[in-house]
Amino acid sequence: MRFHFLTESLEDSGYQGISKLHSNSRLPQKKPRGGKLTKEQKQSNRTLACRRILIEHINRRLKVFRILSQRYRNRRKRFGLRCHLIAGIYNYELHKASISF
Repeated sequence: MRFHFLTESLEDSGYQGISKLHSNSRLPQKKPRGGKLTKEQKQSNRTLACRRILIEHINRRLKVFRILSQRYRNRRKRFGLRCHLIAGIYNYELHKASISF
């Protein structure tokens, strides 16, 4: 997987090796063995989690479309098109809901 070098990547602790591949990635601080995190590290982790939760909620809404949550069994050439169509449907629903309030 390749990222543009200016793209900020917000990750959870499952992606610990990504910092070697992408220098602009943000990972939470791990507690050192036998030690504790400082208040600044805890605040940094919390800030990162608050930013990531928005993305995770969008991922959850997109996975309602099973084509994104299960193994893709169609032509790979059209996967990007289908992802864009699903994202467009999501954005349309989001826009429609914001207008009705």
